[in-house]
Amino acid sequence: QVYVVYPLIEKSEKSDLKDLEAGFIYYKEHFPAYSVCMVHGKMKPKDKEEQMQMFISGECQILVSTTVIEVGVNVPNASVMLIEEAQRFGLSQIHQLRGRVGRGAEQSYCLLATPYKLSDITRKRLDIVTRSNDGFEIAEADLKLRGPGDLDGTMQSGLPFDLRIADIVKDGAILQCARDEVQTILKDDPLLVKEENRMLSAELKKRSQSTINWSSIS
Repeated sequence: QVYVVYPLIEKSEKSDLKDLEAGFIYYKEHFPAYSVCMVHGKMKPKDKEEQMQMFISGECQILVSTTVIEVGVNVPNASVMLIEEAQRFGLSQIHQLRGRVGRGAEQSYCLLATPYKLSDITRKRLDIVTRSNDGFEIAEADLKLRGPGDLDGTMQSGLPFDLRIADIVKDGAILQCARDEVQTILKDDPLLVKEENRMLSAELKKRSQSTINWSSIS
């Protein structure tokens, strides 16, 4: 049995990415001897469950889907996964997706399909996930390449803040120590009103001048 994963449900005028609906038609036409089913997030729960059960039972051989199958799906007979437009997925997401195959006794494969022209950074990212099966190593390498994004905002990659000394990846241990120290201080003095914490309070207020629009984050 085979999973085929797409980044989009339907064709978008804004991009040339392959989409699930076109893929579903393609596989039905090109593999007439096999049953093809489809699962995505916009389907009614009942319909989605029905399609999944067909794949789990073996009644369906090819499951065309979006990332809704990323976790919680266990079909030991599925031994091949094809991820279309793999450059559009995060490395940790690809790692989670490929965990859907290799659950049975058969040799399993995860194929990453991309356009021929890729940027150097994209090639490096995909090389990481083809080289390693260690989820922690993949996530750390992805963080180094993409940046952590804005922890308090909508920026999903890059480095939106300036750490003058520390590197958020290389200095993870010392940053964790700093975080633990902050939690100890806040547990003892939540409002930072004690004399020894006045300097911390003043610095925090100075750095928190701008108001975050939390409604834009979801």
